[in-house]
Amino acid sequence: MTDAVPHALMANAVRALSMDAVQKANSGHPGMPMGMADVATVLFTKHLKFDAADPDWPDRDRFVLSAGHGSMLLYSALHLLGYEAMTLNELTRFRQLNSKTAGHPEYGHAPGIETTTGPLGQGIANAVGMALAERLMNACFGDDLVDHYTYALASDGDLMEGISQEAIALAGHLKLNRLIVLFDDNSITIDGALSLSDSTDQVARFEAAGWWAMRVDGHDEAAIDKAIAEAKLSDRPVLIATKTIIGKGAPNKAGTASSHGAPLGADEIAGAREALAWPHEPFVVPDDVAGAWRLAGRRGRTARETWEGRMEAADAATRDEFHRRLAGDVAPALDEAIAALKRSYAETPQKVATRKASEMTLDAVNEALPETIGGSADLTGSNNTKSKGQEDVAPGDFGGRFIRYGIREHGMAAAMNGMALHGGLIPYSGTFLVFSDYCRPSIRLAALMRQRVIHVMTHDSIGLGEDGPTHQPVEHLAALRAIPNLAVYRPADVVETAECWQLALTDRHRPSVLALTRQGLAQVRHGFVAENLCARGAYELAAADREAKVSIFATGSEIAVALEARTLLEAQGIAARVVSVPCFERFAEADEAYREETIGAAPLRVGIEAAVRQGWDSLIGNNGIFVGMATFGASAPYEDLYRHFGITAEAVVEQVRARLG
Repeated sequence: MTDAVPHALMANAVRALSMDAVQKANSGHPGMPMGMADVATVLFTKHLKFDAADPDWPDRDRFVLSAGHGSMLLYSALHLLGYEAMTLNELTRFRQLNSKTAGHPEYGHAPGIETTTGPLGQGIANAVGMALAERLMNACFGDDLVDHYTYALASDGDLMEGISQEAIALAGHLKLNRLIVLFDDNSITIDGALSLSDSTDQVARFEAAGWWAMRVDGHDEAAIDKAIAEAKLSDRPVLIATKTIIGKGAPNKAGTASSHGAPLGADEIAGAREALAWPHEPFVVPDDVAGAWRLAGRRGRTARETWEGRMEAADAATRDEFHRRLAGDVAPALDEAIAALKRSYAETPQKVATRKASEMTLDAVNEALPETIGGSADLTGSNNTKSKGQEDVAPGDFGGRFIRYGIREHGMAAAMNGMALHGGLIPYSGTFLVFSDYCRPSIRLAALMRQRVIHVMTHDSIGLGEDGPTHQPVEHLAALRAIPNLAVYRPADVVETAECWQLALTDRHRPSVLALTRQGLAQVRHGFVAENLCARGAYELAAADREAKVSIFATGSEIAVALEARTLLEAQGIAARVVSVPCFERFAEADEAYREETIGAAPLRVGIEAAVRQGWDSLIGNNGIFVGMATFGASAPYEDLYRHFGITAEAVVEQVRARLG
């Protein structure tokens, strides 16, 4: 640190603010911030590249507090470094309604919070995505514009979660040498000693995954400084296991689980102040210490201004493209590409699975948008997520635009969150819809953080056939639709698939799921319509010949069933109309007049989807007829399965006639 202010005082400012804030809130986790204060002080004051006066500088280093329970470590550091939004008042309002200092760090609450963490393991996987995004952007724009590191602070809990193995294996394989993980090796969990539940040698584990790993004393300023400096020179990702004492400074609770997740108490805090030689009142930091921290917050100004000079010196096309991508704006070429696809389908109708329709869309999209980065969890040929000419990202070679994630669905989803948070890229990837269960925690966080992440999830129903109930999603559409701020699309043909992709790509503030079929579907939209009919979530696909007695609502592959049922009903003198509902969420957001018009006034409503009923009553009402699944599926050819489970036009007609009398 500075010669005038010793490192110990700098670190103790973090400890004091953290224990004071937790005590005032009567809630929180003081142990980790107190234990990792030395490591954080060295990192923020000597190594992390940032400028507190310009928190969103694109070439800043990223810091991810994967151990999000220790959020006061981050909040204290941001305040001390001079981040304008992180005022002392915010620290005193820790864990209070509408404060920027939530119990766990929440992206968007304040500058300097790079991602939402708390669910353990997510942060380290986000950091892998950020480090990968940095290399991908570097391959596009070069060292002059993209040249930074990603640091993650991880706990024992982070490393015990299964997602961490998926993340570190991918990072090691790809040789993400701009990734440095600082491991809070304090040997304590909520239950007590780590040895109660785990005996893993984390250094050996990371080495086995292709990382460089080392151990240091987490309270030795010089050792920490040296380790980080060496890590930045590595040709591989680096783990620094910093041996720390949880709750360091607390006279009775340091080194014990009792300092982990509860306020220390007035007496213990008084003892800690004495042990740390910190006689100041709660939330008071002496001027010399505060000044030294503020100076550290300005340390990156020169680097930032130098970078801005390089940006100005770049050619106009490079500058414009860089700023467009960082702003998240989608080029007009996307709309042109989708319109061209729709015209081609109007001229030459296609009968293909919607997973194939997605691939056809991606061929056009990836040519129009250089920022899209695809991938798959070892199901590339099944998900159809690799477009023509798309090259693989390979170890140490980041010029491609397709990532082979391996069988790591959870890590894949979390890494995509990190890529989106980094900026400049639109990540998408594929797996089977049934495996959305593996991805769900990361999808939920993407929705919470309002990030544009696109999940292509194929084999979306019993229509996948012979693989049977283990692979046939039944409850998954309902479960995904239950997540706030997630758009779930289930297109019915090539035209709807193109439109749903257009919506997912232009929806900047939420993630999307595209649920796609394995089986071929006939085109149901004919003729060219410039408007994106899927944009409001539902629309009348086929009108009744006269005043409708029945409105049939369906999605995806069941649109064909609905259309056939309409034809049969009309032949029997029962007027019926069909409404396609590719996205429940968008329809819920449509204006009331449009919703009423689309739902219509028919006395009987029918919903058809090869999934459970949950969620459908918002369209068809409690008294509506639902034709779908109430059990798990079975192993058989898909045509047999649709007949077996009664998802047929004849079954719809039978139930309608029974109801109408």
